[in-house]
Amino acid sequence: MKTILELKNRIQELSKQTVEFSRKASEVCLSDRQQAKYFRQQAREASKRTQVLIQELKRQEI
Repeated sequence: MKTILELKNRIQELSKQTVEFSRKASEVCLSDRQQAKYFRQQAREASKRTQVLIQELKRQEI
């Protein structure tokens, strides 16, 4: 089990990844639809992992 500080740091990292993948998807959406689809999928997965860690953080803080 991770400490609260480790969870917060990982949540920040994953949030940044989500934003970066979304930005990349927006940049390439007109020129390369497959690449945009891949980036959107990566953003969704990073977002899901972030939500799981947020739930774990909430459980630990109670």
